[in-house]
This record gives sequence, C-alpha cells and structure tokens, in this order.
Amino acid sequence: MPARTVIVPDGLVGERVDVAVSRLLGVSRAKAAELAMAGRVEVDGVTTGKSHRLGGGAMMTVELEPPKDPPAPEPVPGMEVVYDDDDVVIVDKPVGVAAHSSPGWSGPTVVGALAAAGYGIATAGPPERQGIVHRLDVGTSGLMVVAKTDRAYPGLKRAFKRREVTKVYLAAMQGHPDPLVGTIDAPIGRHPSKEFKFAVLSGGKPSVTHYEVVEAFRGACVARVHLETGRTHQIRVHFSAIGHPLLGDPTYGANPRLAAELGLDRQWLHAEQLSFLHPISGDQVEVTSPVPPDLAAALDQLRGREY
Repeated sequence: MPARTVIVPDGLVGERVDVAVSRLLGVSRAKAAELAMAGRVEVDGVTTGKSHRLGGGAMMTVELEPPKDPPAPEPVPGMEVVYDDDDVVIVDKPVGVAAHSSPGWSGPTVVGALAAAGYGIATAGPPERQGIVHRLDVGTSGLMVVAKTDRAYPGLKRAFKRREVTKVYLAAMQGHPDPLVGTIDAPIGRHPSKEFKFAVLSGGKPSVTHYEVVEAFRGACVARVHLETGRTHQIRVHFSAIGHPLLGDPTYGANPRLAAELGLDRQWLHAEQLSFLHPISGDQVEVTSPVPPDLAAALDQLRGREY
C-alpha cells in the first residue's frame, strides 16, 4: 500500500494524531482515526494511536488505502458540454452528480459521464479524479472545467491555486445581509465535531467571499457571489456564519419548512460563470450557465410572495 511521510508543522504541535492526519492528508477525521486504529500511522518510527499528541518536528508516516480504480463510464442525463477543445472541456453539471468518486459516494460523477461520452481525460491526479482541477458539491449545479490533457492539467491547477480563475455563483439565502454589497473574510476549517461539515474557525484557511444582492423578497434574497478563494462549502459556511444560510441547506442552518414550501430539496446555489486564460493558447475563456428549472421554480415562488 502507498505511504505518505510528512514532518509535523508548528501549527499542529500538540494536536492529536487523527486531527493532524486529517488536516495534512485531506481525509475525514473518521478515516484518519480508522487508519490510526488499524496500526497504519507511525510517529518517528513507532506505531501510534489516534489520540497521541504530536511534538514539533516529528516525522509521521501514514500507510494509505490502495489507489481506487477510475469511476466506471456512466452517462448522466442533463449534463451538457458547454465548451470543448483539444485540451479543456467545461460541463454544466446538474444537481445530484459528484465531480468524482469518493468513499462516501457511489452515484454518478462528472469523470464517469465524460468517459461514457468518449472524452479523453488527463491522466494526472489520483486515478478516481483524473483531470479534475476543481469541484462542485453534489448538491450544487453549474459549471466545472476539466483538463483533457496532461499538458493542460498543471496550468489549470496553478490558475485555481493562484486565484486567477473568476468563479461567480448565484445564491439564494434567508433574510437580507447587511450591507447588501459586501465581503465575508473569515477562515474556514473542518468542523471540530461533525464529519463532512465545515465551519468558520480561527485556525482555518483564509477564505474570502464577495457578494452583491441582486434581488430581494420577503424573508429571502438572491446574491451574485464571487469567490476569491475556493474552500470546501465556502459559500454555504460563510453565509450561515453571518446568519443567512442558503435556502434548502439545513446542514448549515436553513429552515426546512421554507424549503418545503418552495419545493427545494437541495441548497439554492448555482455556479453561473467561469472565466480564465486558456492554459495552452492563453486565450480568454468565459462561459455562463442559466439557472436550472428547480431553482428557477423556487425563485418564481419567492417573487410571488408579498414583500
């Protein structure tokens, strides 16, 4: 099985092994604890339990799971290709589709759908997520770019890391943020006790969300959101943190009764626009996606409510 060896950074001195493995290797806290309990974590050459507290400069080796096979080709009804050339493909992802397979997901994926449609995908990256340079939540619809070639992959990854990609979303939330145009600058990290959830934390990664309310209703509004960073669940976490969870997102505090009234069974969040310089040609690429029918129907109901 593959193994990863890392030196414990100063920021994780005194942390438990399972916390450090989760943060350093990007696995869930539960998976990190499972690896430790299976005897697959060593600190300075000694097998160590999940609750062991780490010292500065310690050498930690983690025996990982064997690589997963790429997801099987599987057509995804409703997924459209909106841009395609020799090196890059951009899809309009419907709700209920993951970017790639993962331990907690066995449903349809963007990678599998592209394979089923005959698209070649870059071999760079882990086998189950080849070509994927950024992700959308299963419950979020909209635009995703995928590298088709290994020569395009590093340029796209670098552009996302350097924040050179413009990512614009539409988000409907409870209430009206004050001010109606503003910036949320608050660090985000894994929730300290709830797996698969994130939160604003003092020790989290820097996270910046810019927003502008574009339409207001009684008890709700729609904002155009520009992400400066790209943390997992960033928009959902940030608006929840300021008291305005996204409609249809009970994970982060939304009112389920309102979602039921609007016929929503997922968060009202759509990746509307992507803009970036092509990694090979250097040309500007810009694509947009219309609001999908389920979100549009909820929006029509909001417009019909008395203010």
